[in-house]
Amino acid sequence: MACILIAGCGDIGTTLGLSLHAAGHRVWGLKRRPDDLPSALEPLAADLADPATLTVLPPALDYIVYSAAAAGFSEALYEAAYVAGVRNLLNALRQAGQQPKRLLLTSSTSVYAQHQGEWVDEDSPAAAASFSGRCIRAGEQVLWDSGWPAVVVRFGGIYGPGRTRLIDSVRDGSATRPAGPPMFTNRIHRDDCARVLEHLLFLPDPAPLYLAVDDDPAPLAEVLNWLAIQLGVPEPSVVASPALKPGSDNRPSLASRQRASKRCRNARLRGSGFQFRYPSYRDGYAALLRAPVDGAHQNAAPEKS
Repeated sequence: MACILIAGCGDIGTTLGLSLHAAGHRVWGLKRRPDDLPSALEPLAADLADPATLTVLPPALDYIVYSAAAAGFSEALYEAAYVAGVRNLLNALRQAGQQPKRLLLTSSTSVYAQHQGEWVDEDSPAAAASFSGRCIRAGEQVLWDSGWPAVVVRFGGIYGPGRTRLIDSVRDGSATRPAGPPMFTNRIHRDDCARVLEHLLFLPDPAPLYLAVDDDPAPLAEVLNWLAIQLGVPEPSVVASPALKPGSDNRPSLASRQRASKRCRNARLRGSGFQFRYPSYRDGYAALLRAPVDGAHQNAAPEKS
């Protein structure tokens, strides 16, 4: 049995924690208000942005998963969640004399600046100019510089129970397809996110960085059209995308949020032995359409694409 702390225990953390508990591990879920955590997870009320609250960490932790998300879309909030929060937790572990076997950080493919449909992998430059990308990238480096074994997982757009914005927009007719060259999107189902983290938590000799996306980087128009067919509704209309500078943090619409068109490779993750439950958006969305609320947690975040 391992003692595991999930810091920032939201939707993905809860899914991971339940699986770890079922496997016989002792799991703590750290969040500001942990009252909504399942009883299988031991609640730990603390604020990663407030070092004074982190003196209550359980002793002799074997593994730590840092899965916090920013409380809003501003530079200050991203700095607090992805840089200061990581640093505060590491300092608390050091002050308590802890020696974890491994640290995991949930990151994002938004750290890449590529936006012309390029293929990217773990060796590609990660130099996004946006404050969101910069803050996340800085948090990664803080973890790698900790001196403890550390693994960063850059997730693509997460969808799943409670994250059905794309389905809902196609169903209600508000979705639009961007005109022009294909805008490639990268996805991973919520359940596969948790399974990736569990896989890497105990993987012998892991790499320091993994891209976690499914096997099917797909043009946004293709995904929207496929969903329309499954739902039996008209295909979304085509509209011109707003002109945005690469790296801009202005996000007025779905189309403009796809400006960072890229195709992410998951070869390193696949090569580690991981097998996807939902290897394509077709598999994952089909499961959601069959059982749209099955397995959803109350604290699920909005879907990203």
